[in-house]
Amino acid sequence: MRDTIKKHKDFLMTDDDPTAKSAFFYVRMKPCVVPDSPRYGLTATKKTFKFAVHRNRAKRLMRDWIRFNEQYLRSDMDYVFVARHAILEATREDGRDAMKRALVYLQKNSTNNAK
Repeated sequence: MRDTIKKHKDFLMTDDDPTAKSAFFYVRMKPCVVPDSPRYGLTATKKTFKFAVHRNRAKRLMRDWIRFNEQYLRSDMDYVFVARHAILEATREDGRDAMKRALVYLQKNSTNNAK
């Protein structure tokens, strides 16, 4: 399993970073800060989720979906996942499928940009 991003500066992204959106979350990908040490970060804001229990549930769901789809994560990239409010109504299967589609889209999109 990947390590997690903990520092605020490592969560910061630029507009040039590839992004994939889903009804449940959006994800941004950027090159690893530390080579050979890919990480991921999870964000569930107070603006989106009023209660801590909802923020925790959103992050817990995203962790499960990431673990299930880990083979689609590139080993040379860091990922930042931002939860959207619809994640609270998501089923496990729908979320895993949405995560797979988003990660595959990012893989395909980033290889096209590299050429």
